[in-house]
Amino acid sequence: MEKIQVEGPYNFDLVLNRLSNDPLNSVDIGSRSVKVPMMLSHQPVVAEVKAIGTTDKPEFFITGTDGPLKEKAAERLSEIFQWHLPLERIHKHFQNTELQPIFDAHYGTPIVLDFDPYSCILKCIIHQQLNLAFAHTLTERFVKAFGFERDGVWFYPLPEKVAELKVEDLRELQFSGRKAEYVIGIAKETASGKLNFDELKSLSDEEIYDKLIKLRGVGPWTVQNFLMFGLGRPNLFPAADIGIQNALKKLYKLEAKPTLEEMETFSKSWSPYLSYASLYLWRSIE
Repeated sequence: MEKIQVEGPYNFDLVLNRLSNDPLNSVDIGSRSVKVPMMLSHQPVVAEVKAIGTTDKPEFFITGTDGPLKEKAAERLSEIFQWHLPLERIHKHFQNTELQPIFDAHYGTPIVLDFDPYSCILKCIIHQQLNLAFAHTLTERFVKAFGFERDGVWFYPLPEKVAELKVEDLRELQFSGRKAEYVIGIAKETASGKLNFDELKSLSDEEIYDKLIKLRGVGPWTVQNFLMFGLGRPNLFPAADIGIQNALKKLYKLEAKPTLEEMETFSKSWSPYLSYASLYLWRSIE
Protein backbone atom coordinates (compact mmCIF):
# COMPACT_ATOMS: atom_id res chain seq x y z
CA MET A 1 0.00 0.00 0.00
CA GLU A 2 1.19 3.50 -0.82
CA LYS A 3 -0.06 6.79 0.59
CA ILE A 4 0.08 9.89 -1.59
CA GLN A 5 -0.82 13.54 -1.04
CA VAL A 6 -1.73 15.99 -3.79
CA GLU A 7 -2.25 19.72 -3.87
CA GLY A 8 -5.82 20.82 -3.08
CA PRO A 9 -8.49 21.60 -4.01
CA TYR A 10 -9.39 18.17 -5.38
CA ASN A 11 -12.89 16.82 -4.88
CA PHE A 12 -12.57 13.04 -5.23
CA ASP A 13 -16.18 12.47 -4.17
CA LEU A 14 -17.35 14.37 -7.27
CA VAL A 15 -14.89 12.30 -9.34
CA LEU A 16 -16.41 9.06 -8.00
CA ASN A 17 -19.89 10.43 -8.58
CA ARG A 18 -19.11 11.04 -12.26
CA LEU A 19 -17.27 7.70 -12.69
CA SER A 20 -20.22 5.82 -11.19
CA ASN A 21 -22.38 6.86 -14.19
CA ASP A 22 -20.57 4.23 -16.26
CA PRO A 23 -21.69 0.71 -15.28
CA LEU A 24 -18.30 -0.69 -16.33
CA ASN A 25 -16.49 1.29 -13.63
CA SER A 26 -15.92 -0.41 -10.28
CA VAL A 27 -16.78 2.44 -7.88
CA ASP A 28 -17.59 2.20 -4.17
CA ILE A 29 -19.06 5.54 -3.09
CA GLY A 30 -19.32 4.42 0.57
CA SER A 31 -15.64 3.58 0.92
CA ARG A 32 -14.63 6.47 -1.44
CA SER A 33 -12.71 4.15 -3.75
CA VAL A 34 -12.42 3.03 -7.36
CA LYS A 35 -10.60 0.13 -9.02
CA VAL A 36 -8.65 1.23 -12.09
CA PRO A 37 -7.85 -1.23 -14.92
CA MET A 38 -4.58 -0.36 -16.72
CA MET A 39 -2.59 -2.09 -19.44
CA LEU A 40 1.07 -1.45 -18.60
CA SER A 41 3.81 -3.00 -20.78
CA HIS A 42 1.10 -5.34 -22.18
CA GLN A 43 0.26 -6.52 -18.63
CA PRO A 44 -3.16 -5.98 -17.01
CA VAL A 45 -2.84 -4.19 -13.66
CA VAL A 46 -5.75 -3.32 -11.33
CA ALA A 47 -5.03 -0.48 -8.88
CA GLU A 48 -7.41 0.54 -6.13
CA VAL A 49 -7.49 4.26 -5.31
CA LYS A 50 -9.12 5.15 -1.99
CA ALA A 51 -9.58 8.72 -0.75
CA ILE A 52 -8.70 9.35 2.88
CA GLY A 53 -8.39 13.15 2.76
CA THR A 54 -10.62 16.16 2.10
CA THR A 55 -11.16 18.47 -0.88
CA ASP A 56 -8.65 20.95 0.58
CA LYS A 57 -6.16 18.31 1.76
CA PRO A 58 -6.47 15.40 -0.66
CA GLU A 59 -4.80 12.12 0.35
CA PHE A 60 -5.08 8.64 -1.14
CA PHE A 61 -4.16 5.04 -0.45
CA ILE A 62 -3.07 3.12 -3.55
CA THR A 63 -3.11 -0.69 -3.48
CA GLY A 64 -2.59 -3.42 -6.08
CA THR A 65 0.42 -1.90 -7.83
CA ASP A 66 3.34 -3.55 -6.00
CA GLY A 67 5.83 -5.28 -8.25
CA PRO A 68 7.99 -4.38 -11.27
CA LEU A 69 5.34 -2.08 -12.77
CA LYS A 70 4.84 0.00 -9.60
CA GLU A 71 6.54 3.14 -10.97
CA LYS A 72 4.67 2.96 -14.28
CA ALA A 73 1.39 2.45 -12.42
CA ALA A 74 2.02 5.50 -10.19
CA GLU A 75 2.82 7.62 -13.25
CA ARG A 76 -0.29 6.47 -15.09
CA LEU A 77 -2.59 7.02 -12.08
CA SER A 78 -1.26 10.56 -11.72
CA GLU A 79 -2.02 11.11 -15.40
CA ILE A 80 -5.54 9.59 -15.23
CA PHE A 81 -6.56 11.59 -12.16
CA GLN A 82 -4.55 14.69 -13.21
CA TRP A 83 -2.92 14.89 -9.77
CA HIS A 84 0.01 16.89 -11.16
CA LEU A 85 -2.18 19.86 -12.09
CA PRO A 86 -2.90 22.43 -9.35
CA LEU A 87 -6.62 23.25 -9.66
CA GLU A 88 -6.39 26.38 -7.51
CA ARG A 89 -4.75 28.26 -10.39
CA ILE A 90 -7.60 27.24 -12.74
CA HIS A 91 -10.23 28.13 -10.13
CA LYS A 92 -8.71 31.63 -9.75
CA HIS A 93 -8.66 32.10 -13.53
CA PHE A 94 -12.48 31.79 -13.63
CA GLN A 95 -13.21 34.08 -10.66
CA ASN A 96 -13.55 37.16 -12.90
CA THR A 97 -15.71 35.43 -15.54
CA GLU A 98 -19.41 34.60 -15.90
CA LEU A 99 -18.54 31.02 -14.93
CA GLN A 100 -17.53 32.01 -11.39
CA PRO A 101 -20.75 30.69 -9.72
CA ILE A 102 -20.39 27.31 -11.48
CA PHE A 103 -16.72 27.05 -10.49
CA ASP A 104 -17.62 27.89 -6.89
CA ALA A 105 -20.44 25.30 -6.85
CA HIS A 106 -18.21 22.52 -8.22
CA TYR A 107 -15.01 23.62 -6.48
CA GLY A 108 -12.11 21.22 -6.98
CA THR A 109 -13.57 19.19 -9.86
CA PRO A 110 -10.71 17.83 -11.97
CA ILE A 111 -10.80 16.44 -15.49
CA VAL A 112 -10.36 12.69 -15.07
CA LEU A 113 -9.16 10.70 -18.06
CA ASP A 114 -10.65 7.50 -19.38
CA PHE A 115 -8.51 4.68 -18.04
CA ASP A 116 -6.95 3.99 -21.46
CA PRO A 117 -6.65 6.17 -24.62
CA TYR A 118 -7.55 3.29 -26.97
CA SER A 119 -10.74 2.46 -25.04
CA CYS A 120 -11.52 6.20 -24.90
CA ILE A 121 -11.67 6.50 -28.69
CA LEU A 122 -13.71 3.27 -29.00
CA LYS A 123 -16.14 4.54 -26.37
CA CYS A 124 -16.50 7.89 -28.18
CA ILE A 125 -17.42 6.05 -31.39
CA ILE A 126 -19.86 3.67 -29.67
CA HIS A 127 -21.53 6.64 -27.89
CA GLN A 128 -22.01 8.73 -31.06
CA GLN A 129 -25.63 9.79 -31.67
CA LEU A 130 -27.05 7.63 -28.87
CA ASN A 131 -28.77 8.63 -25.65
CA LEU A 132 -26.44 8.11 -22.69
CA ALA A 133 -28.33 5.18 -21.13
CA PHE A 134 -28.24 3.08 -24.30
CA ALA A 135 -24.66 4.19 -25.06
CA HIS A 136 -23.56 2.73 -21.70
CA THR A 137 -25.60 -0.45 -22.30
CA LEU A 138 -24.05 -0.98 -25.74
CA THR A 139 -20.52 -0.36 -24.46
CA GLU A 140 -21.08 -2.75 -21.55
CA ARG A 141 -22.32 -5.48 -23.92
CA PHE A 142 -19.27 -5.00 -26.15
CA VAL A 143 -16.77 -5.12 -23.27
CA LYS A 144 -18.39 -8.11 -21.55
CA ALA A 145 -18.65 -10.04 -24.84
CA PHE A 146 -15.06 -9.51 -26.02
CA GLY A 147 -13.06 -8.01 -23.12
CA PHE A 148 -11.81 -9.77 -19.99
CA GLU A 149 -12.22 -9.49 -16.24
CA ARG A 150 -9.44 -9.24 -13.65
CA ASP A 151 -9.96 -8.77 -9.89
CA GLY A 152 -13.62 -7.92 -10.45
CA VAL A 153 -12.79 -5.19 -13.00
CA TRP A 154 -13.49 -5.23 -16.74
CA PHE A 155 -10.81 -4.47 -19.35
CA TYR A 156 -11.80 -3.36 -22.85
CA PRO A 157 -11.11 -6.01 -25.52
CA LEU A 158 -7.58 -5.80 -26.91
CA PRO A 159 -7.22 -4.26 -30.40
CA GLU A 160 -5.91 -7.59 -31.79
CA LYS A 161 -9.14 -9.31 -30.71
CA VAL A 162 -11.50 -6.61 -32.06
CA ALA A 163 -9.56 -6.46 -35.35
CA GLU A 164 -10.55 -10.10 -35.99
CA LEU A 165 -14.27 -9.57 -35.35
CA LYS A 166 -16.83 -9.53 -38.16
CA VAL A 167 -19.48 -6.83 -38.48
CA GLU A 168 -22.12 -9.52 -37.73
CA ASP A 169 -20.51 -10.18 -34.31
CA LEU A 170 -21.26 -6.58 -33.29
CA ARG A 171 -24.63 -6.44 -35.05
CA GLU A 172 -25.74 -9.18 -32.63
CA LEU A 173 -25.16 -6.73 -29.77
CA GLN A 174 -27.33 -4.08 -31.56
CA PHE A 175 -24.51 -2.09 -33.15
CA SER A 176 -25.43 -0.45 -36.44
CA GLY A 177 -23.50 -1.88 -39.40
CA ARG A 178 -21.60 1.34 -39.85
CA LYS A 179 -20.65 1.70 -36.18
CA ALA A 180 -19.43 -1.91 -36.18
CA GLU A 181 -17.21 -1.13 -39.19
CA TYR A 182 -15.78 1.95 -37.46
CA VAL A 183 -14.92 0.09 -34.23
CA ILE A 184 -13.27 -2.80 -36.11
CA GLY A 185 -11.43 -0.29 -38.33
CA ILE A 186 -9.96 1.58 -35.33
CA ALA A 187 -8.89 -1.73 -33.78
CA LYS A 188 -7.14 -2.76 -37.03
CA GLU A 189 -5.27 0.57 -37.19
CA THR A 190 -4.19 0.14 -33.54
CA ALA A 191 -3.24 -3.54 -33.82
CA SER A 192 -1.12 -2.84 -36.92
CA GLY A 193 0.73 -0.01 -35.13
CA LYS A 194 -0.47 2.68 -37.58
CA LEU A 195 -2.40 4.26 -34.72
CA ASN A 196 0.05 4.53 -31.82
CA PHE A 197 -1.32 6.20 -28.69
CA ASP A 198 2.11 6.69 -27.09
CA GLU A 199 3.22 8.63 -30.18
CA LEU A 200 0.02 10.72 -30.18
CA LYS A 201 0.83 12.00 -26.68
CA SER A 202 3.86 13.90 -27.97
CA LEU A 203 1.92 15.69 -30.76
CA SER A 204 0.10 19.03 -30.62
CA ASP A 205 -3.73 19.19 -30.55
CA GLU A 206 -3.72 20.23 -34.24
CA GLU A 207 -1.41 17.37 -35.29
CA ILE A 208 -3.59 14.85 -33.44
CA TYR A 209 -6.70 16.32 -35.05
CA ASP A 210 -5.20 15.96 -38.54
CA LYS A 211 -4.20 12.36 -37.84
CA LEU A 212 -7.45 11.14 -36.26
CA ILE A 213 -9.91 12.94 -38.53
CA LYS A 214 -8.73 10.72 -41.41
CA LEU A 215 -10.08 7.61 -39.61
CA ARG A 216 -13.54 6.38 -40.63
CA GLY A 217 -16.15 7.24 -38.02
CA VAL A 218 -14.05 9.97 -36.38
CA GLY A 219 -15.47 13.49 -36.61
CA PRO A 220 -14.55 16.74 -34.82
CA TRP A 221 -16.66 15.88 -31.71
CA THR A 222 -14.84 12.54 -31.31
CA VAL A 223 -11.41 14.15 -31.66
CA GLN A 224 -12.25 16.88 -29.13
CA ASN A 225 -13.57 14.32 -26.65
CA PHE A 226 -10.49 12.18 -27.14
CA LEU A 227 -8.14 15.15 -26.63
CA MET A 228 -9.96 16.07 -23.43
CA PHE A 229 -10.71 12.68 -21.84
CA GLY A 230 -8.11 10.51 -23.59
CA LEU A 231 -5.13 12.83 -23.22
CA GLY A 232 -6.21 15.52 -20.72
CA ARG A 233 -5.57 18.49 -23.01
CA PRO A 234 -6.68 21.64 -21.13
CA ASN A 235 -7.96 23.96 -23.86
CA LEU A 236 -10.81 22.25 -25.76
CA PHE A 237 -14.31 23.66 -26.27
CA PRO A 238 -16.63 21.33 -28.23
CA ALA A 239 -19.03 24.05 -29.40
CA ALA A 240 -21.23 21.53 -31.26
CA ASP A 241 -21.92 19.61 -28.03
CA ILE A 242 -25.61 19.82 -27.11
CA GLY A 243 -24.89 19.65 -23.36
CA ILE A 244 -22.61 22.69 -23.51
CA GLN A 245 -25.17 24.58 -25.62
CA ASN A 246 -27.91 23.79 -23.08
CA ALA A 247 -25.69 24.81 -20.15
CA LEU A 248 -24.91 28.17 -21.81
CA LYS A 249 -28.59 28.72 -22.62
CA LYS A 250 -29.37 28.20 -18.92
CA LEU A 251 -26.43 30.30 -17.67
CA TYR A 252 -27.14 33.31 -19.91
CA LYS A 253 -30.96 32.86 -19.72
CA LEU A 254 -31.20 32.75 -23.53
CA GLU A 255 -34.43 32.21 -25.47
CA ALA A 256 -32.76 29.67 -27.78
CA LYS A 257 -29.51 27.73 -27.90
CA PRO A 258 -26.52 30.03 -28.47
CA THR A 259 -25.09 30.45 -31.96
CA LEU A 260 -21.47 29.51 -32.65
CA GLU A 261 -20.61 33.24 -32.81
CA GLU A 262 -22.17 33.81 -29.38
CA MET A 263 -20.30 30.83 -27.96
CA GLU A 264 -17.04 32.19 -29.32
CA THR A 265 -17.73 35.57 -27.68
CA PHE A 266 -18.71 33.99 -24.33
CA SER A 267 -15.62 31.78 -24.23
CA LYS A 268 -12.93 34.35 -25.12
CA SER A 269 -11.84 34.93 -21.51
CA TRP A 270 -11.87 31.20 -20.60
CA SER A 271 -8.74 30.26 -22.53
CA PRO A 272 -6.25 28.55 -21.84
CA TYR A 273 -8.59 26.36 -19.72
CA LEU A 274 -11.50 25.83 -22.11
CA SER A 275 -11.64 22.10 -21.24
CA TYR A 276 -12.40 23.03 -17.62
CA ALA A 277 -15.05 25.51 -18.75
CA SER A 278 -16.61 22.66 -20.76
CA LEU A 279 -16.46 20.22 -17.83
CA TYR A 280 -18.01 22.66 -15.33
CA LEU A 281 -20.73 23.63 -17.82
CA TRP A 282 -21.62 19.94 -18.21
CA ARG A 283 -21.63 19.57 -14.42
CA SER A 284 -23.99 22.55 -14.07
CA ILE A 285 -26.79 20.66 -15.87
CA GLU A 286 -26.03 17.08 -14.73
